[in-house]
Amino acid sequence: MPGINRQWLLDRRPEGALAVTDFRYHEAEMPEFDLAAGEVLVQNRWLGFDATQREWIKDQEGYMPPVAIGEVMRASSIAEVVQSRDPQLPEGTLVSGMYGWQDYAVARPTDLFPPLPLFPGVTPGMALAVLGATGLTAYLGLTVTGGLKAGQTVLVSAAAGATGSLALQIARLDGARAIGIAGGAEKCAWLQQTLGADGAIDYRNEDVGARLADLCPQGFDLFFDNVGGAILDAAIAHVAPHGRIVLCGQIAGYDGSAGSGGAPKLMTLIYRRARIEGFLLLDHLDRAGEAMQQIGQWLAEGRLHWNEDVQEGFENIPRTLMRLFRGENRGKQMLRL
Repeated sequence: MPGINRQWLLDRRPEGALAVTDFRYHEAEMPEFDLAAGEVLVQNRWLGFDATQREWIKDQEGYMPPVAIGEVMRASSIAEVVQSRDPQLPEGTLVSGMYGWQDYAVARPTDLFPPLPLFPGVTPGMALAVLGATGLTAYLGLTVTGGLKAGQTVLVSAAAGATGSLALQIARLDGARAIGIAGGAEKCAWLQQTLGADGAIDYRNEDVGARLADLCPQGFDLFFDNVGGAILDAAIAHVAPHGRIVLCGQIAGYDGSAGSGGAPKLMTLIYRRARIEGFLLLDHLDRAGEAMQQIGQWLAEGRLHWNEDVQEGFENIPRTLMRLFRGENRGKQMLRL
């Protein structure tokens, strides 16, 4: 191993859109790791990127403590065990975890996300996307919080993104009619031609409310929302009686450029007796096994599609996160170290 541990640290709280200067490159000396029983030293090989990372660097209360100034930026990753005091994780094992923007980290069984070895045949991309938190969020958000049922009409925003594209497919696989909202004709064509969406709305070039009236004349039963803002406002007006809205993300407002959405339309929820509820994967980890089993079956049957957008190079880590907020990624955003 080299004598340094390359790191990207949070240098300041962003104001508005993310910038590379919000982070600082740092070379830390490799400490003498005195591993305790059950601990392993891992070297990151792949990093995963999610819009929620923007929330982790705000100085506000959240579902996880904010990343501190001067701290290694938090991120999911696939890493290789390079030293081990866990007989179940010998050197050379690939594990998933949350080891941040750095080369090396110590993984412990007491971590919020303990090191989980990749099953045979599971690639790093699969572990970060369809079989990782992305796939679990889509499946459990729809089925547990959303109460997905066959025959319903399901609306998904950011439907060409990593989570949204899986949510749209899962809705169809469970017998629902699925409508996706995405930005641009190319993405909307992919939703319909590859993912089998029953309809697609291009929010950049179409009136979302008008298109919802066309595609969902009786309203939608379930909305899996990753965006918030104006799209959520437009959707609320078209919720069916006793419909549900699952708030999975609010990417429209992560950089402070838009409100959380929905407030002007809240009376509609009363009139329609509709329910709106936030979803956090951390609340449903006890059902992860069930979700992975079903997703694994669909994968084996060749019934799920997903895209992997892979960037390369340690120096490009901050810019890779920024791609999410510019709509540049096509599917799960990753970086290979």
